[in-house]
Formats: sequence, C-alpha cells, structure tokens
Amino acid sequence: MEATGFDAWVLTLAVFLPLVGALIMMVVPKAYELEVKLIGLGSSLAALAVGIYILFQFDYGSSSELQFVVDKGWIDIINSRYIIGLDGLSLPLLLLSLLVVPLCLVYSWNHVPSPGNPKAFFILLLILSTGMNGSFISQDMILFFVFFEIVLLPMYFLIGVWGGEERRYASLKFFLYTLFGSALMIISFLALFFLSKDAAGNPLQTFDMRLLTDAAGSGIVKTTQVWIFAGLFIGFGIKVPMFPFHTWLPDAHTQAPTVGSVILAAVLLKLGTYGFIRIAIPFLPEAAVAWAPWIGLLAVIGIIYGALGCLAQKDMKRLIAFSSVAHMGFVMLGIATLTDFGLNAAVFGMVAHGLITGMLFFVAGSIKERYHTLEISRLGGLLKSVPRMGWILGFATMASLGLPGLAGFWGEFPAILSAYNPGAGLSEELFRTYMVIAAIGTVLAAGYLLWLYQRTAFGEPTEEFADHAIPDVSRNEWIAWVPFLIGIVLFGVWPNLIFNLTDGVVSSITANVEAVVAGR
Repeated sequence: MEATGFDAWVLTLAVFLPLVGALIMMVVPKAYELEVKLIGLGSSLAALAVGIYILFQFDYGSSSELQFVVDKGWIDIINSRYIIGLDGLSLPLLLLSLLVVPLCLVYSWNHVPSPGNPKAFFILLLILSTGMNGSFISQDMILFFVFFEIVLLPMYFLIGVWGGEERRYASLKFFLYTLFGSALMIISFLALFFLSKDAAGNPLQTFDMRLLTDAAGSGIVKTTQVWIFAGLFIGFGIKVPMFPFHTWLPDAHTQAPTVGSVILAAVLLKLGTYGFIRIAIPFLPEAAVAWAPWIGLLAVIGIIYGALGCLAQKDMKRLIAFSSVAHMGFVMLGIATLTDFGLNAAVFGMVAHGLITGMLFFVAGSIKERYHTLEISRLGGLLKSVPRMGWILGFATMASLGLPGLAGFWGEFPAILSAYNPGAGLSEELFRTYMVIAAIGTVLAAGYLLWLYQRTAFGEPTEEFADHAIPDVSRNEWIAWVPFLIGIVLFGVWPNLIFNLTDGVVSSITANVEAVVAGR
C-alpha cells in the first residue's frame, strides 16, 4: 500500500537531505569553513532525525511488508519507476548508514586529512550518504543501480585525494574492480527485464523488484538462471568482497582516510551482501540453490585466508582490513545456507561488523594521527600512554573475535551453526564440513586479534615514543565513538532487536525458494 501524507516523503527526505546539504555547500565560499561544516553536519543530522521518525513510525508487526512505499513515474521509456519502500531487512541497514555519516563528520571536524579542503571532503561524504541510503530503500532495479553506482565516485576521490602514499593505485584498483562488477550486474538486470514472466506466462518487462520477487525466475530456464546469477554473483561479490575478488579491499582500507575506511567497513561492504539477499536469491531461487555450495566454499576459503592474512600483517590498518575479508566470509556462509537462521545471522553480521570494524578503524586512525605510524612493531604500551584509547581498542578487539555478550558473537556463531542444517536441496555433509572450517576460523580470529592487542597495548611504550606526551581520546572522538560502543553492547545483550526485525522478511524469501525448488 502506497504511503500518504508526510509518510510519503520520509524515505525521500532520508535519502536526499544530505545531497541538498552538499548542493548548498557548493555555493558557499570555501573561506567560510565553519559555515560549510555546520551545513554538512546539519543536513546529515536532519536525515538522521528522519530516520529516527521512521524508527518510531515503523509497524513492527508487519516488518515483512514494505512500508512508506512511494511508486511514481520516472523513466517511462524503459519502464523504470521511482519505487522506494522499507521493510525489516532494509531498516537496520538504513539506520546504520544514517548514523555513521554524521559521526564521521564530527570525527573529521578538526582534522580533515591532508591536503585539507573541508568543503570538498564534507561534500563527498554527503554524496556518499545519499548513494548508500538510496540503495537500501530502492525497489526498482535501475533506481537501485543508480544509487549503487553513486557511491563509487565519492569513495574514489576520498581515497585518491586524501589517502596515503599509495592512494592513486588503491583508488584506481577500487574503481576498476567495482566498475567491472557493476557492468556484469547491469547485464543481469537487463536479462531479468527481458526474460522474466508472470504466472500466466506473459513477459513482465519490468524493473519493479516487487514483481520480480513474486515471479521468482518464472519463465527462465534453470541454465539461464545460473548464468544470470553469475553476473549478480560477481557484481555483488566484488562489493562484499568475497574471495577471490577481495584484493582491492586491503589496499583501499590501508590508503583511505580514517572516515573513508569507517564508511567502507560500516556500510559500503554491506551493499554487496544486501544485494544477494534482496535481489539475487529472491529473483533467481533455482540458480541460488545451484550456486549456494560454491558461495559457501568461497566463504570459508575467505574466512581462513583472511585470518591467515591477518597473521602476516605488520600494519594495524591492513590487519583490520584483512579481518573484514574473514568476517564477511561468515556473512556469506549464512547466506549460502538459504535458511531463515542463516539469513538472519547474515543480516545481524552485517550490522555487527559495521559497528565493530568501523570502531576499529576509528581507533586506528586516531593512533595514526598521534603516532604517525601504524606499524605494529613500533607501537606498544597504549594502556599506559593513552589508557582510554587502549581500553577502547581492547573492547573492539574482543567484540571482533566474537566474545559472548557483544554484537560480534551473534554475527558469527549463528552463521556457523546455520551450516549444520542447510536449506532447499543442499548437501548436509558439505555444509557441515564448511561449518567445521568456519569454526577453525574463529580460533584464528582470536589469535590474530589478541596478538594485535598484546603487541600494541601491553607493556611499556616503545623507546621511540617513551618521552612523548600523547593526548588521549578527545571530545570529538568520544562523540563519534560512543554510539558505536553502545550499539556493540546493546545488540550483544539484546540481539532480538535485529532478529525480530529481519525474521519475517527472510522467512518469506526462504519459503519462496523452497516452494519454487519443490514445484519445479
């Protein structure tokens, strides 16, 4: 049912208020630095306020149904419409995106990285926000693709202009990888447009994601489904990123400015996993079953490879980047099971990873700003030199290794457990093997994270920094970090806050997969 009154505008406001702020900032002279920053922060906080309104107006008893729906004409010549809506799957990810951007702006308030220029830096973050927010509410494939691609250019410039010494290489690698994946993704979208049919066998020729979900690949033979799914698999898999498409991520994370790494980890990687659950599996259920064993295989390879990669790293930020490859492997393993349990665990894992790894990158950025290095061997004694930051780093590492009572546990443990009983037509023996391999990955995670923390936080400060007075956590850092810390504890203690939201949506997805597979 289409929304009316103010509710018909709330999702549009949540998406485009940051863009409005960016446009206003463009006409404000660069010399008015404070005004520019206030406009940027104000527009992102206004979007967050709309998100809070949505949180209170959302009908949690009908979380499996789209709410705040808007369906208007857009590009009639290709039958693409401006269709947006929100359900229990997209709500937590939209709120995460709305929260992260203003916190990144607060963090960057007094230290925009070299070469400075807060105006351009804040504008790019706001454009990035629009792309991320829009991706999670789009219900038209072309609209989704536009928002999905909007995030590419701002992140390219954030890395290429404000990144580290190898920023040009990292930004180009990020751009080319994701552009290649997007090209295959749009080809798959076009194939779905031309080949999908309704229950009566009539061509749909629509980009409406609601109709394509209902069609569930009707009229497309299994072999063709498998090939179309391959395009989506590569497009979304690069964004996750899955092994072996992951190689752009360590370079991008290592070279990106702090808030670029935070946004990349907290939100951008989730566009890929969200695409699997929202588009690839519901649209092509037969192909999803055919691809699931391979997705599971690559997921567990990523878990082990990422963990071993962490153990080999000398740079703190690069270690955290490789940990993302491992943690997103758990998310993809949950998705590969095609079960309610697995998909719920995957969505929870997205949110948990966003909060925890985002927090780790925040701390890494602050350490880099103070010590001018992230080389693990040069750091040490953080608990003595900057005790508050040392304890926060310890808290985040414990959450990342899956300590019970913190959010990371509910992102990993259910994903591993879901592989014990995989869904529709999948081999139990194979997925139970995956379960054992993934469980070994948690042991390796404890190893590399505790090794990192021991080397950086314990003992005495290294001789290089022993006589330096290093400032501890600043006011702006507290403001930016406290919501992350609260979220990690809140969702760790009360995981049903997310599970109750997502369960209805993922149940309908898996039920549709089972029905289609059984019926054909």
